[in-house]
Amino acid sequence: MNSSLKQLMKSLLAPAFPGGIITILIFYLDYFQFELVEKFLLFAAFVIVPLVILLLNHDAKNTHQRMIYGAIKWLQYPAALLTLASVMSSKMWGLESTTIPGILSLGWLLFTLLLGIYGLTTIVISKGKAAEIAIGAGLVYFFIGGIWFTLYQYQFDLFEANVATHALSSVHFHFSSAIVPIFIGALGRIMTKKSWYPWIVAIDIIGPILIAFGMIFSKPIEYIGVTLFACNIVVYTAYLLAYLKKNALDIKAAFLLGLSCLAFYTVVVISIFYPLLKNMYSLTILDFIPIYGSLHAFGFVLCGLIGWVYMVDFIKKKRSSSGECDFQANQSSLMK
Repeated sequence: MNSSLKQLMKSLLAPAFPGGIITILIFYLDYFQFELVEKFLLFAAFVIVPLVILLLNHDAKNTHQRMIYGAIKWLQYPAALLTLASVMSSKMWGLESTTIPGILSLGWLLFTLLLGIYGLTTIVISKGKAAEIAIGAGLVYFFIGGIWFTLYQYQFDLFEANVATHALSSVHFHFSSAIVPIFIGALGRIMTKKSWYPWIVAIDIIGPILIAFGMIFSKPIEYIGVTLFACNIVVYTAYLLAYLKKNALDIKAAFLLGLSCLAFYTVVVISIFYPLLKNMYSLTILDFIPIYGSLHAFGFVLCGLIGWVYMVDFIKKKRSSSGECDFQANQSSLMK
């Protein structure tokens, strides 16, 4: 038992375990009387963001980035707990008519600001590399998600949009808007560079803005943004699956990344057959939201992030062992 516990603590994903346990309790205990959108926001705070931090662990960093990254690692868990306290104060402690939920949400806002600063620094020092720009943009979008969360907790009616729209916008920027650019950037770091790749990155950065703008001001713009964004994910998943098929990779990484792609295509298939299912079983869009949300958050995003964490670790170890072999070969040739 002790050896298995030690092995668990040494796991690559150990920093995300405490948040994972808290998230499971939030989703399955009746004690937490939260809206589904709030549960997904807390899932992002406790699990998704720690996995993103793990994914950035092996990046080459300058002095300023190392300082910001160190602060991000230390402050993530306290910021997530403040986020939980903010939601609990508005839903369980009877403080929804006060400014307490909004004040507590500022902890997450300031934390996502750090993520955004790290992302902007990544973009500035990228020297025009599309993959780094994509990852940097994804981190900036976390900050925009933090802004929407604070607006939601303060119950502000910004742009004449209702408070529920603020919550949906926050989820949008914590999941799709932030994660898809990071996925595409991670793929860009390892793929053979293609002429179309910078266009994918550009659309990937513009798409979330169109969706968010459309959600508040114009449905046609939202539809255009969703279409562009979905097409981008199709390109990403298709290329990733081809890459996984052609290369000998870590089995855990390959399995989880493949599962992530499968979850996305399942969402697409369900969306296509939604009108038929709706008529056959008298279902409404509210019946499908938990299905869409679960497939996207737990399937596409969670499996994809864990897969990329394992992939980056595998590539680092492979390059390290390759460098060691080259060093030993050079030493042998010198001795001869």
